[in-house]
Amino acid sequence: MQAPAPQPGIMEIELYQGGASKVPGVEDVLKLSSNENPHGAPESAVAAAREAAGAMHLYPSTDHAGLRRAIAEVHDLDAARVICGVGSDEVLHLLCQAYVGPGDEVVHPAQGFLMYPIATRAAGGTPVAAAERDRVVDVDAMLAACGPRTKLMFLANPANPTGTMIGGQDVVRLADGLPEGCLLVLDGAYVEYAGDFDGGLGLAGVRENVFVTRTFSKMYGLGGLRVGWGYGAQAVIDVLNRIRGPFNLSNVALAAAEAAMRDRDFVARCAEDNRVQRARLTEGLRDLGLGVDASEANFVLARFENEAAARDCDAALKAQGIIVRHLAGYGLPHCLRMTVGDAAGVTRLLEGMAAWARA
Repeated sequence: MQAPAPQPGIMEIELYQGGASKVPGVEDVLKLSSNENPHGAPESAVAAAREAAGAMHLYPSTDHAGLRRAIAEVHDLDAARVICGVGSDEVLHLLCQAYVGPGDEVVHPAQGFLMYPIATRAAGGTPVAAAERDRVVDVDAMLAACGPRTKLMFLANPANPTGTMIGGQDVVRLADGLPEGCLLVLDGAYVEYAGDFDGGLGLAGVRENVFVTRTFSKMYGLGGLRVGWGYGAQAVIDVLNRIRGPFNLSNVALAAAEAAMRDRDFVARCAEDNRVQRARLTEGLRDLGLGVDASEANFVLARFENEAAARDCDAALKAQGIIVRHLAGYGLPHCLRMTVGDAAGVTRLLEGMAAWARA
């Protein structure tokens, strides 16, 4: 007997490929492919996780009250309008599950995060890619891509994989121009690296058609624990909580995330170090003749003359144990995305790039 057929759209999903972490035959690997914090998690979070592990036989809370309260206090939000998920990815999936079905459309930038079309197709919807302009989101193109069946618009700001941003007024223009019944979802995975920008939290506080997602996987160094959150209108939160798994986050994840959220000294130190090393990496790559846009994230996008040059450099770096991300899957085959490491990591990467350039 045959297995049942999957729901429409699922077999159209291209499997997501995470950043590589190993190089055969190389032990001293420098992983710069997944935009992880080179300083790891804060000690406060590690200590909280160790303590919480002692109660791993107990079910976690279903309301995530402690973590939601910490998020609300740090960002001056209403805790009742915060939802927590298994990374911000789960929140994106919940939004699609709640609001998207067969025949519905979700607009996203052409070089946007690959999870946007994946979550859309998983819900039976149709992803609609809007062309970017010089690797920056084009507000007019995003609005032009909307139609009567558009239910969601996903926008990472700063963007992944380009690191570029649009300003607050452009975000407001997107929110103002959406079709009735469409939700603008502002993915703030990298917003902690973008200075004083609030990632749209203020806008989500006063607009029912704006929703913000955040993650603990980047700045907070908790990628291995998978914690994220979202903030928006109470009506949206109430809908998402109806389909969210009641025990979606473990005791360990909740405790570590709460401690990390409250460790503002750690965040400030990491943001400043990233700012310094990002500028150093950008300048070094430009000195090698590569195109590099100003990045507001914890990575930079290096543009090569062509795809062959990008692949050649990628291979040369791997031979030295340095792993970056080739972006053919994002429609940028002539580009490599490089996580900003610590000072030693940036030095090693630039030396590896210089060796490739001399070869």
